[in-house]
Amino acid sequence: MASIQTLTDEDRRTLARWALACAERVLGQFAADEASTAAVQDAVTRTRAYSEGDSSAAAEIRKRLEVVKVAHAATTPAGAAAARSLAQAAAVAHMGAHALGAAGYAGKAVSLATPEQPEVVHEEIRWQLAQLTERERAALKRLPPLGADSSGPLGPGLLSRGIVGSVIRDIQSRLGEEP
Repeated sequence: MASIQTLTDEDRRTLARWALACAERVLGQFAADEASTAAVQDAVTRTRAYSEGDSSAAAEIRKRLEVVKVAHAATTPAGAAAARSLAQAAAVAHMGAHALGAAGYAGKAVSLATPEQPEVVHEEIRWQLAQLTERERAALKRLPPLGADSSGPLGPGLLSRGIVGSVIRDIQSRLGEEP
């Protein structure tokens, strides 16, 4: 049986657009060697293609881990978090819950880039929520609360800890609010 965190292919394509927007907003923090930068651009292109219906989930699932590796090549912790945000966005083709991971790691990238300004994380969350379409908001509402279901990325793992977990919890708690 599929995890409730997977969502339908239509929902995953819908959420891939938002997840990519969250990741792209912080990708300016990423700096690394030429090969890693090319892998990041390829992941952006592939994730966009998937969200627009120009690629299949199977094709993206095979390649989703490529961008995970480039986080280690980042020259700063904020850059590594930005790469992880993109990795989460690319993984939406596999499981819709990764969209929240993209938002969470984007929040972490902003936090690490400006540690003297903790309010920027709240500004980032407001921006992320403002970017949601009604269809995206509805798809996110179908996901279980962070930590409530262990059959996917929203289980009690990496996404549930630290600033990433705080961002995801904040987003989930505010999905019912008016945009």
